[in-house]
Amino acid sequence: MSSDRTNWAAVAFGLSLAWFAAFQMFKLPPVLPLLLETYGYDLVLAGGFMSVYAVAGLLLSLGFGRRIERSGWHRPLLGALAVLACGNILGLIWPQSGWILLVARALEGIGFAVLAIIGPTLANRQAAARHLPIVIGATASWIPVGQLVAVLLAPAALALQGWQSLWVLSLLGCLAFAAWSRRIPTDSAAPGAGAPDTPGRQSRQRSRRMLVLTAGLFCLWAAQYFAFMTWLPEYLVAAHGLGLGAALAGYSLPVGFLILFNLVAGILLRAGVSLGFLLVSSLALQVAVWWLSALGLEGWSGLAVLVVYGIGAGITPACLFAMPSRAAGQGRAAASAFGIIMTGRNIGVLIGPILLAEALRASGSWEPAAPIFGTVTVLALLTGAYLACALPSEGRTAPG
Repeated sequence: MSSDRTNWAAVAFGLSLAWFAAFQMFKLPPVLPLLLETYGYDLVLAGGFMSVYAVAGLLLSLGFGRRIERSGWHRPLLGALAVLACGNILGLIWPQSGWILLVARALEGIGFAVLAIIGPTLANRQAAARHLPIVIGATASWIPVGQLVAVLLAPAALALQGWQSLWVLSLLGCLAFAAWSRRIPTDSAAPGAGAPDTPGRQSRQRSRRMLVLTAGLFCLWAAQYFAFMTWLPEYLVAAHGLGLGAALAGYSLPVGFLILFNLVAGILLRAGVSLGFLLVSSLALQVAVWWLSALGLEGWSGLAVLVVYGIGAGITPACLFAMPSRAAGQGRAAASAFGIIMTGRNIGVLIGPILLAEALRASGSWEPAAPIFGTVTVLALLTGAYLACALPSEGRTAPG
């Protein structure tokens, strides 16, 4: 691909693929209160319905990143969609067994792990240099877009045929993406296409250090984010006595701001705003939210806290997804680079929801959540500050 032209068809496919992967994962939280009431799952097991996605990602992200670099993306994508479909079918057949649903979600997680690499890599590598920061911002929105779609569809699904409607929609999505993939040239995502010359050993070592540090930061950030977003609907129902509809509305508020500020972050990066400044500032906002939450804010103050959290949590992933390109030094990132940072993310996803569920079960209340995840987010802030100090040697983000 020419460096001054963007393949918008491939970018749109990559972004949509990532959004669909996130929808697969987040179709659960909006209906989790109903599933808990209907089937009586153990709370820690229910947290595992989200964390099991991370187990699949940990096992597959690095290996599939390298494989996609070597042999392309189309066959792995079709295989991932097939496994996703099998997981959805299994969940539809045996929802009454929590352990079988966990296996079903594990199958979904396998497909998710592959889509989570192909989608961002394809979108990133097919964007021209002047469009890359905007595409990075849109790429960072993959999780909140999938969340918001699930939240918006959940009420209609529950009214139509219950929670199962979301799983049926997921199956139809697998078929649609398999068909769409045949319209995207398979060389569009060849991660080596148009790559710069192989960098020297010192440059490779520096890039890998940045990626490993970014993966560690992604781990800490994802732990608190996925704990927050997995259990927020149940928290609003159980702790504040809201109905499911009101809880979903509260859940969607930070998600909407997340998506908006994913894009704002991309615009700011394109304008040349410091990546390190954006990263540290966004993490500081989330630290403030967790510790303010310990005060038990309600009403308008509670809504304001959700908005501020959405703003901070929208900027952070845009910065994290910009890191592979920054580490590459030439505005492009290979699939293996995304595999490294996604491994860190997956560790956080594994830990966060289960840690909060265990704290809830041990204490019998939601009070430990704020100090536990406030501390985790402070560690993320410190890691982000250290990483920001390393960025000047990588050069500034140039305006497009």
